[in-house]
Amino acid sequence: MDLSTIKGLGEKNVKLLQQCNIFSVEDLLAYYPYRYEFLNPNHFVTSDEKMVQVVNATVEGEAKVSFIRRNFNRLSFRVIIENKIVSVSIFNRAFLKANLTNGREITLIGKYNEKKNQFVANDIKLNVIKEAKITPVYHLTKGLKNVHFENWILDALRKPILVDDKIPEYYLEQYEFIPKLTALQYLHKPQNAEEIKKARLRLIYEELFDFMFKILYLKENETKAYGLQRELDLDGVENFISSLPFVLTEDQLKAIHDGLEDLQSEKRMNRLVLGDVGSGKTIVATILMYANVLAGYQSVMMAPTEILATQHYLSLLKLFEGYSIHIELLVGSMKVSEKKKVLERIQTGQVDFIIGTHALLSDQVLFANLGLVVTDEQHRFGVNQRKNLQNKGFRSDVLYLSATPIPRTYALTIYGDMDTSMIASKPNGRKPIITKLKKDNELKEVLAAIYEEIKLGHQIYVVAPLIEESDSEDLKDVNLLKEKFELAFRDKVHIGVLHGKMKSNLKDEVMKSFEQGELNILISTTVIEVGVDVKNATMMIIFNAERFGLATLHQLRGRVGRNDLQSYCYLISNQDSERLHVLEESNDGFYISEKDFELRGQGDLFGVSQSGDMTFRIADLKRDYKILLQAKKDALAFLESKAYLRNAYFLELTKNIDFTN
Repeated sequence: MDLSTIKGLGEKNVKLLQQCNIFSVEDLLAYYPYRYEFLNPNHFVTSDEKMVQVVNATVEGEAKVSFIRRNFNRLSFRVIIENKIVSVSIFNRAFLKANLTNGREITLIGKYNEKKNQFVANDIKLNVIKEAKITPVYHLTKGLKNVHFENWILDALRKPILVDDKIPEYYLEQYEFIPKLTALQYLHKPQNAEEIKKARLRLIYEELFDFMFKILYLKENETKAYGLQRELDLDGVENFISSLPFVLTEDQLKAIHDGLEDLQSEKRMNRLVLGDVGSGKTIVATILMYANVLAGYQSVMMAPTEILATQHYLSLLKLFEGYSIHIELLVGSMKVSEKKKVLERIQTGQVDFIIGTHALLSDQVLFANLGLVVTDEQHRFGVNQRKNLQNKGFRSDVLYLSATPIPRTYALTIYGDMDTSMIASKPNGRKPIITKLKKDNELKEVLAAIYEEIKLGHQIYVVAPLIEESDSEDLKDVNLLKEKFELAFRDKVHIGVLHGKMKSNLKDEVMKSFEQGELNILISTTVIEVGVDVKNATMMIIFNAERFGLATLHQLRGRVGRNDLQSYCYLISNQDSERLHVLEESNDGFYISEKDFELRGQGDLFGVSQSGDMTFRIADLKRDYKILLQAKKDALAFLESKAYLRNAYFLELTKNIDFTN
């Protein structure tokens, strides 16, 4: 149903909703609250200053705004609470001043200090709450307010909506689940906590059952898919491995063996190489790509960023210097004339290795005889994108790489449709990265350590969480950090800045300068998180480290320690959090992912916001793991019994999944 049917939803707000991936009334109802406010106005308590209170009050007099510093203000006014005049303060809410008129009834949420007779509010409800109320809270984008969602969803729930029930009738009865529409009503407009519990259980199971059915169906069909069954030049592969300037680890050799078996098998390869940061997955993929080329087929590697794609391209050129292997790069920022020539060479079979980004997915990209597709950082691409590239060849084999280790038990479940090779060990000669947690007031010590590394001829990464200064929080941005570092080191060091909003050619220039040693320090956002490989970089400094999940921090730390030199990572944070200490004690990505799950749940499982096939609307892999296992068991029984052939939703689902060319 079209969004225009929702009362009070104009064209401007429709566009804002589309930024949240809401394109229909059905999408709106599937946009679930991420938490709830349980507000119950209570008697004013004056004796407990640690207690968070919800109290009704009447504004007395005029509100005033004072500015403490730039982008930080305090709104102050007086209220009457149960016949007592009390001072109220709330920060960064200057925009409420006009609403706080004399005599207005409001609800305050916060803490009261009896000695100062001051109520420090963390929220103010302009519509006074008379009785207990549960308010769903939604993720918002700029220009949208929570109250908008409440009103639009309330109107959507009144409409004759047809919702897909993704739980087979047998399981609905077995588990006594409430109907889907009732669950949506309970979730968006709950009367009590019990309704939320019933709705969440039903919708979590549905989401995980649907997910596991897709995974199991994919696996069943992938095992039936025929591959190219090549005859490999194993001597040529062995000679290449022997020529490498380093010795491969046992894990790498095992992953290569698995891949070579796949390439020779009549079954189509569908393999994931899952390894820690810097464990050497790329060389495994390179050797398999080379084996594929020796057998007479083209190999392609898709990377999530132009920086990473360009880096892979340059590395391969160096690695295959002297070999009769033709390698090309295809990225979006290339000139049209240059791109046209590359496309022609790919189509006519003049190219053996093609390295690129999403540009490879274009309909203009046609291969002569594509045999192997490698997707780097596979979780950054959705199923459809990966299938799109795979289907550009006839029976092409597929290899996925992921540098984001997750707990093994979870990996076996969520990657259930793929064969998996794990690389746990580091390449020979690598030293563990020494990681230290430091506060802002210890920055002089960190600067001294940076200067010592620079004097040794080494290079430094500095990571900031923002491109520009935040309006409301004291966060370090790339431009501010550059100014401070220039002030600290005067003219003794060369500093560059890199972030996602820069033009591609400028990013390439900065990265090239850093790679060639012209820059001592590179200040960046997390754009350097994945794959960037500068052997001479020995120190990583991460500001506002508490803003990142462990998986992201571990990825960032993995940009150093990529040689036999001792490397260091400094986490700058004024919060003494248990999470950050995990990185001080371990360099093992699998252990870190276990701790991340334990401390945070799946929230930062991949360290990035997902747009692919691993995004859940309401389920949480850690919290709901038992439900996931039951959903997997039920989905398998549903699949094996062929009952899905009698279910309209699942029958249509299977028709829309393309496993062939």
